[in-house]
Amino acid sequence: MRGLLLAAAMLGTVSAAHAADMPDLPILRGGFTDGLSKTSHNWDGFYVGGHGGYTADATDFSQSVVGLTNYIFRDSVLQQPTANWSLLNRTNTQSTNFGGFIGRNWQWYDAILSLEGSYSYFNNLSTFTSGSNSLTIVNPSGETRPANVTNNYDVTLTGTATAKIKDMITLRGRVGWDGGDFMPYAFMGAAVGRMDVSRSVTSIVDLRQDVTNTVIVGGVTLTTTTFGAPQPIPAQSQTQTQRRTNAFAVGWTAGLGLEYCIWDGLFARVEYEYVRFSPVMNTVVTLNNARLGVGYKF
Repeated sequence: MRGLLLAAAMLGTVSAAHAADMPDLPILRGGFTDGLSKTSHNWDGFYVGGHGGYTADATDFSQSVVGLTNYIFRDSVLQQPTANWSLLNRTNTQSTNFGGFIGRNWQWYDAILSLEGSYSYFNNLSTFTSGSNSLTIVNPSGETRPANVTNNYDVTLTGTATAKIKDMITLRGRVGWDGGDFMPYAFMGAAVGRMDVSRSVTSIVDLRQDVTNTVIVGGVTLTTTTFGAPQPIPAQSQTQTQRRTNAFAVGWTAGLGLEYCIWDGLFARVEYEYVRFSPVMNTVVTLNNARLGVGYKF
């Protein structure tokens, strides 16, 4: 009996020593993985890059020469009737653009907020329009004339206008989502454009005075009208031209984009941007930009 107890004690000692020499297997410490898991990309940090693309320009010239016609007809009974004449049309043109961008991303879990500045140069993004309008204005309000006189003002206006967008800077706030190697985003911000704008208008005004007389002959009322010959009015027949070079126009911008991580900090982007500028000499410019870009996040 004493021999059996001694043998059991020796066997337990050997087993304990052997167990101490076994490797630390993951299965022994609950080290199973969770299987498939989402891999997030680190978008946080500063970044810089360049872009190029295509721009569609829509310029509204419909009110461009209003300021000039108001000046020509200032202190005249013709100012009010001609104030809302629309001589010129909206025009469209296309060109290419290229530039660069720099910004900073802040990432919280899958949400990404960014502040980005960009510069875009436009390659010969210029448009031109012209038009004319003629109208006879009869007895305009505010005019003093004899009761039997009818004043007929024959007014012809001819106008031209051009607008060329040279370049633009923007400051945009972005909201993005971490989709692994992809980051879709939306943005909105302020824009400042530099442009050349010119406008010109020529007015030709003639006045024809018609006199109506009424007489009674033998109890019969007879009315006769004498049509006068048109006479030019030099004060309102003139040409006015105005031009502004390197004029700055503020505006706003908004759009959507997608970035893709190519390798490490290198990424590519594609985006659409809408820009609307405040009027310069009553000329309103709207841009639609489509861009491709490449950048690096540090």
